[in-house]
Amino acid sequence: MANLKEIRNRISSISSTMQITSAMKMVSAAKLKKATDTIEAMRPYSEKLTELIQNVSSTLEGENSGVYSQEREVKNVLLIVITSNRGLCGGFNANIIKQINALKSGEFSNANIDLLTFGKKGYDILRKSFNVLENRSDIFDHLSFENVASIAEQLMAAFVEEKYDSIQIVYNQFKNAATQIVVTEQFLPLLSQDSDSDVSSDYIYEPSKEEIIETLIPLSLKTQLFKAIADSVASEHGARMTAMHKATDNATELRDALKLTYNKARQAAITNEILEIVGGAEALGK
Repeated sequence: MANLKEIRNRISSISSTMQITSAMKMVSAAKLKKATDTIEAMRPYSEKLTELIQNVSSTLEGENSGVYSQEREVKNVLLIVITSNRGLCGGFNANIIKQINALKSGEFSNANIDLLTFGKKGYDILRKSFNVLENRSDIFDHLSFENVASIAEQLMAAFVEEKYDSIQIVYNQFKNAATQIVVTEQFLPLLSQDSDSDVSSDYIYEPSKEEIIETLIPLSLKTQLFKAIADSVASEHGARMTAMHKATDNATELRDALKLTYNKARQAAITNEILEIVGGAEALGK
């Protein structure tokens, strides 16, 4: 059994760890509220805008369908990988990396894959086995629609110039503080509305459909990328809050167990001392 000093040192160390994990949990909880307000406010707008684009695009044919809807044989793929700059958030980053490797060995096994990473954690691991064009971990320091829009414009230009035949976004979608869903979302080419959809296309357009599409598609793509990053930020705070809550609970259990061990060891030491005193007194009496 460890001596009393070692046990006291372990209790002190675990108590310090508990203070850190508890503080991190509270910080993440505070940030989570703001992040969830942002994503819950813009998610309906983003989904409705995407639906509108798909509905209008499905009524256009041939060259009028737009440069962002052109489907080509998938030879070159760009994966937009959204992770975090910091760890201690459970399986948040590991699940994204696992999904990237699954895409490499599955759906895009015959294609050339490049990565654009958001987040230092994903970049540090994926750069060892993938060609990472750029890491934009700085985006989280000044996250705004304008900053994300400039990146989306570069991606749209790369697709139009046929540098890539498919661009996908891989990120954690926020469901609640305890649940994040890994999503692979097609960025380009645009997905078309299902042919069996019941959505009516009997509208009067002013100006023309083509002009509307030309204006709304870039806005829709910029909004889609911003929503994915905002979703990932909310998921990160939720994952870290949950991970730190579990870590604090585990530390509490371990500290309580060590306190019990310490008390038993202390009582045993006191008992031994009493026995030694009694034994010594008896020896003197003889």
